[in-house]
Amino acid sequence: MSSESTEKLTLPSGEEIAALGQGTWYLGEEPARRQQEITALRLGVDLGMTVVDTAEMYGDGAAEELVGEALQGRREEIFLVSKVLPGHADRQGTVAACEESLRRLRTEQLDLYLLHWRGQWPLEETLAGFADLMDAGKIRYWGVSNLDVDDMVELTALPGGDAVAADQVLYNLFRRGVEWDLLPWCREAGAAIMAYSPIEQGRLLKAEGLVAVARSLGATPAQVALAWVLAQGAAAIPRSGSPDHIREIRGAVDLHLHPEALDALDKAFPPPGGPTPLEML
Repeated sequence: MSSESTEKLTLPSGEEIAALGQGTWYLGEEPARRQQEITALRLGVDLGMTVVDTAEMYGDGAAEELVGEALQGRREEIFLVSKVLPGHADRQGTVAACEESLRRLRTEQLDLYLLHWRGQWPLEETLAGFADLMDAGKIRYWGVSNLDVDDMVELTALPGGDAVAADQVLYNLFRRGVEWDLLPWCREAGAAIMAYSPIEQGRLLKAEGLVAVARSLGATPAQVALAWVLAQGAAAIPRSGSPDHIREIRGAVDLHLHPEALDALDKAFPPPGGPTPLEML
């Protein structure tokens, strides 16, 4: 069976968002690159990569400030995602952290707010903070990041926990462990999967098997790696601070992965043969 990248990902609410978005980890930290990074973010939106993912952790708020500057006047075009640090994720801390993110992002509302990973606070506390933020109109949806199946089962058993919109996890050709249980579980539960570091922060791009498939398709390794993630039904949020790189990775949406290419990728990067603990970067 051949596979084509999809342009949209459907959330549990039925709302569709761009399947290929933009990550911002490490952006906003070098003044000399600031204008180029702003240009890249704006170009990505122009090209339909309208999911923009950031977090209070990234550069201690520097990435959020960059996004806020870059997307001024274009907020209505963006599906904006940010994350609360686990240390802030009690009820009051979640609300306070979100308000600080909104200030840095120069907006009044986030489209999706995620618990960055699980920490010291009970999930009930974080859920209560999310509920307060939704009641106040400061977030539209909430979700999690780096939660494995057991955590998701626990979360969705809590009052209101079944409203989780997404789980953002490390997922790429090098890191396929989630295919054994987490991806099927999320599909059954209706929670969207978002893949961060979908090209393994660039380390994947020199892998011999990926390079060979890309050559056979007349594509770049980054395009093939991203098209593969999208073909699994996950959103991909690669980071790029370069307009040229944005133009390159946008081509993943239009890339057709035929059966021979998929087979070659499976041989080069085998799927899991059993349960695998969730990996993180």
